[in-house]
Amino acid sequence: MTRKQRRLTIIGGALFVLAVAAGLVLNALRDSIVFFSTPTMVAEKHVAPGKRFRLGGLVQPGSLKRGDDLAISFEVADGGAKLPVAYKGILPDLFREGQGVVAEGALDAEGVFKADTVLAKHDETYMPKEVADSLKKQGHWKDDYGKPQAAKPAGAASPAGAASPSPVSMREGADKSTAGATQ
Repeated sequence: MTRKQRRLTIIGGALFVLAVAAGLVLNALRDSIVFFSTPTMVAEKHVAPGKRFRLGGLVQPGSLKRGDDLAISFEVADGGAKLPVAYKGILPDLFREGQGVVAEGALDAEGVFKADTVLAKHDETYMPKEVADSLKKQGHWKDDYGKPQAAKPAGAASPAGAASPSPVSMREGADKSTAGATQ
């Protein structure tokens, strides 16, 4: 075997070992790669009590119940299944019924998801593709999801005569407030 053939054999073997190692790592992390699981996925996988994961979906309207000492319970649904969630703590400002939420925690023996972290989604514009597809299949999709709101002409009246703020980005609003403060 010549020097060139030996070098190619070593490089080929190293690449093979690297590919096998990468495959094993990806296989081991297969369930952790998903950002969150929906209630339907949890029901299909039969997740064992005590196993930590992220749960995502929409907070069911009318399911929010507040208890003593910041105890809160609500239901998360994806249109196909519902999962009760129990949380103790302060909810994010954007949390509300009918909005998207991602909670991190584990199922207990009764099938209640005990969350230790709750994250509220900003709005439907930033919805994951899987959730959007699920909503479309079930007929809950609104056509204005993902479309920017059109600015109204300056003289246009709002419904019922209510004043509506003009669409201003956070940066523009901050620039205007700091500009007014420095003058």
